[in-house]
Amino acid sequence: MLERTEPRKSSNGAAKASNGAEKAVPIFNTQAFLDSAGVAKTVANYRRGETIFTQGDACEHVMYIQAGGVKLSVLSKTSREAVLAMLGPGEFFGEGCLAGQPLRMGTATAIIPSTILLVDKEKMVQVLHKQHAMSDRFIAHMLARNIRIEEDLIDQLFNSSEKRLARALLLLARYGKQDKPARVVPQISQETLAEMIGTTHSRVNFFLNKFKKLGFIDYNGDLPLKINSSLLSVVLHD
Repeated sequence: MLERTEPRKSSNGAAKASNGAEKAVPIFNTQAFLDSAGVAKTVANYRRGETIFTQGDACEHVMYIQAGGVKLSVLSKTSREAVLAMLGPGEFFGEGCLAGQPLRMGTATAIIPSTILLVDKEKMVQVLHKQHAMSDRFIAHMLARNIRIEEDLIDQLFNSSEKRLARALLLLARYGKQDKPARVVPQISQETLAEMIGTTHSRVNFFLNKFKKLGFIDYNGDLPLKINSSLLSVVLHD
């Protein structure tokens, strides 16, 4: 099946069409499409901390996260690492090869045990040209990624490290991504959190303990931790 259906809600909130009967709304299922489209692909499993590709590697595949989580980072000439993004299930990465990028500009690492679908770049181009539903889904993904990058830049430039940490925890827990999100942050190190928000390990530790005392997170001094919806107040507070 390439689609799942959900009832369309009317203006009064009821799941009814104009004639009073329920009407199904198709929602594109990327995973199901990739599984059935005859695309040349490989499924690979990675352990926590295992490298998926390294900065400077040849760009040969577009990748799709079936399960797990991935950290994208870059390394400077002075060996300083900057974390660009933390990605979760249902997200693409490594798509630079579609724009003619010959080498990987950064490194991708599994932050938890992960299952990754590797799609040959030539086959991916063919699918995007021929299958409009997939093309639309992929364009939407890229636009959402660009918006996220802009939001991350604004966050780094204008928000305090405390607010940046709260936002990072909410994003890592995929807050708002599901009907019933797990609210659990993957088991990543405080050093990685510090790299993500541009601060020190000691500051991250200080704020985590502060959030715990305020009841924003359930935390026993180590990750993974569970966030509470009240953590949003840190992000929304001016």
